[in-house]
Amino acid sequence: MKHVLVLAMWMAAALSASAQTTTPTASSPASSRIDSPAQFLGYKVGDRFTPHHRVLAYAEQVARQVPSRVRLIPYGTTYEGRQLMVVAIASEANLSRLDEIRTNNLKRIGMLEGSPSSAAQPAIAWLSYNVHGNEAVSSEAFMDVLYQLLDPANPVSQKVMNATVVILDPGLNPDGHDRYVNWYNQMMGRSADPTPAAREHNEPWPGGRYTHYLFDPNRDWAWQTQEITQQRMALYQQWMPHLHGDFHEMGVESPYYFAPSAKPYHEDITKFQRDFQQTIGQYCSRYFDRNGWLYYTRERFDLFYPSYGDTYPTYNGAIGMTYEQGGSGRAGLAIEKADGDTLTLRQRIDHHVTASIATLESVADRAPDVVKEFGQFFDNARNKPIGAYKSYVIKANGDAGRLKALQQLLDRNKISYGYAGKAQTLPGFNYTSQKNEKSVSIAPEDVVISAYQPKSTLLKILFEPNSALEDSATYDITAWSMPYAFGLQTYGLTTRLTPSATAPAAAAAPAPSTMKPYAYVVRWQSMPAVQMLAGLLKQKIRVRAAEKPFELEGKTYPSGTLIVARAGNERFGDRLDALVRAEATRTGADLTPVQTGFVTKGSDFGSDFVTALKAPRVAVVVGDGTLPPAAGEVWHYFDQELNYPISVIDGNALGSVDWNKLDVLILPTNYNYGRFLNDRVLAAVKGWIQSGGKLIALERATAFLAGKDGFDLKEKEDKSAKDKEKKGNAADSLKLYGDRERTAISDETPGSIYRVNIDSSHPLGFGLTNGYYTLVQNAYNFDFLKDGWNVGYLKSDNYVAGFSGKNAKEKLKNTLLMGVQNYGRGSVVYLADDPLFRGFWYNGKLLFGNAVFMVGN
Repeated sequence: MKHVLVLAMWMAAALSASAQTTTPTASSPASSRIDSPAQFLGYKVGDRFTPHHRVLAYAEQVARQVPSRVRLIPYGTTYEGRQLMVVAIASEANLSRLDEIRTNNLKRIGMLEGSPSSAAQPAIAWLSYNVHGNEAVSSEAFMDVLYQLLDPANPVSQKVMNATVVILDPGLNPDGHDRYVNWYNQMMGRSADPTPAAREHNEPWPGGRYTHYLFDPNRDWAWQTQEITQQRMALYQQWMPHLHGDFHEMGVESPYYFAPSAKPYHEDITKFQRDFQQTIGQYCSRYFDRNGWLYYTRERFDLFYPSYGDTYPTYNGAIGMTYEQGGSGRAGLAIEKADGDTLTLRQRIDHHVTASIATLESVADRAPDVVKEFGQFFDNARNKPIGAYKSYVIKANGDAGRLKALQQLLDRNKISYGYAGKAQTLPGFNYTSQKNEKSVSIAPEDVVISAYQPKSTLLKILFEPNSALEDSATYDITAWSMPYAFGLQTYGLTTRLTPSATAPAAAAAPAPSTMKPYAYVVRWQSMPAVQMLAGLLKQKIRVRAAEKPFELEGKTYPSGTLIVARAGNERFGDRLDALVRAEATRTGADLTPVQTGFVTKGSDFGSDFVTALKAPRVAVVVGDGTLPPAAGEVWHYFDQELNYPISVIDGNALGSVDWNKLDVLILPTNYNYGRFLNDRVLAAVKGWIQSGGKLIALERATAFLAGKDGFDLKEKEDKSAKDKEKKGNAADSLKLYGDRERTAISDETPGSIYRVNIDSSHPLGFGLTNGYYTLVQNAYNFDFLKDGWNVGYLKSDNYVAGFSGKNAKEKLKNTLLMGVQNYGRGSVVYLADDPLFRGFWYNGKLLFGNAVFMVGN
């Protein structure tokens, strides 16, 4: 059906729920006060894509013209230096007391001290556009939404302004947005070419979807690993909106999606939040029905994984929704669909604008109820928290790095915590053993998180050992529990503990010796040690690592412990001490000076079992077929977390690499490594490994290497398929077409947690003495290495949490996940799972550091 463009003003307020969409023109009454987007830009919205700075410039122009209704709130900059900013829009009365409205809201929910004023509290509605940069219709729609909300002749807009404060974020991912817009504007001619095969519909790798470091910012809301998320969420916590709408695009052939969401809904979503999903769907459908636009609801996009732009606000008390328009980066200005119709940018904009206004109207019509229920959500959180556990106890066990990293995540999410303050024994659930224990010994210095706090629901969801799934067909990972992600010994208690605000005073450190240390030792146990090693190697300071645990001066040190001795570092003279101590201070690593290399147990510092570490020259392969976030995680790990040099090499250039200038090559997951690693290039890679190089293969890259000549990794024989062939009538195994989705997921494990058996005596397992939990996303079914080292593997009972299909669970029994193959003088490291997943799986960062710096030395 051909799309209908409607150029009428909004209908009267009484009929507004079924009004047609508005596309303001220069003759609109609003234009007498403010410039329309077309007047400011010099072209109509939808005629071309607008760079981020011009989108913001329009908002700045509007704010100058109606300062009593619009306030600009800058909140940061991107890695590439682009401005991040939201636009607050309200009635003159509400804008004049905007900060009071914000602080009153925080006081009402217990996130700011003090009593709120008795003034009426309008609902706060926040709409976010363009989190995926090449879903660029959103930023165009923003300009029309802003213009319409300020139209004094529009009764719906006036109703929204009187009942709500609206916050619009025109572009959550400006770097990705401009990457797409700049490319598309270079590709298009005088007019759009709707032919799907035209170059303007085939965006090159990595596309504009992702951030500067190729992360997906829509999956980063809770983890906040990226600078744009960290800055936005800091602002979000200062407002805590009652409603949040997240605007996206999907495939060209899809129509439009809005609430209600698909199942599974997380069990802790309230009845009011569930019901309001239906309300928003009804409002949107009335507008879409009136215009004859296709749409769908209750399919594909669920409310479960906690780090999306709909679920994160929901778990923070708001009404959270996703909106998806067909098109995305492939659609450009116009594209011909399979049915012969042509989808235009203007049509896509109209849909997003209409859904935006309909959503704001839905909350404006129920503003008192929305504000009341929001307050009730937080009252319950503070006084009647959900979930079995009323307190969580976390033990550092001498690893301050892991604990500090978790505390940083808690701080960013405004989840409060403290300390036990005194020794006591209580019953609790042990996350490690997954069993309830009668006596959990709590030390005064243990971190305690009480469930009786405003962020209680988010806390419960982030810490739940196994999230309940009402439907196994999910859109994303199904497990994420923080104790497993951070590798910290944690207990869930049914007893309410009141944390002490201050940590117990640490025992006084012994007076430092006036003698210069013989050496410095650093326990190899978490990221600060990896960061310190990287910093020392960059400065050409020689570092050694102990292959075996040892005891010295009354302290024990694990395998992998770093040793910085004066021997070998004589050229630094007296500067060595300052350099080493500065790195320890910068990274937070556990640094201990020692006066001798003669150990009580283990190997002395001059032993062959204490290995010299070299500063590896590292490269990662990127390019067509490589999943951008997988490549970006590696790039970000080195560039931002370690501050260690890495070469980013396009796979098409592997044939011209000077292998003599490279020590480590990392292959992130790729759907078509055959195009990069053809027979000639693969032969060169194998020759390089034999000469001492190290190849690290991640996820699908391991599957690519499995079975290839020279590589010991093999897939297990599928015995279950053979058994099925021998048993029963063949007709009994025929599939129903209507069950195809359910049948397919029996082979999947979309992000489930497994406990890995680790050989911590091998360099790949250094520092993982307390075990390791992995996030399994593919059931690769690898056999054990016959001649290599099976460092990480699953037995028959290693499943912990999340959905894992019946067939996938069988494959993941007695399976290799992490192995090392000696290959000539070099090595191949196989990592079937992604230890750097989305930058939040903290436990994997040490494992990956082992692969890069420890293996093969």
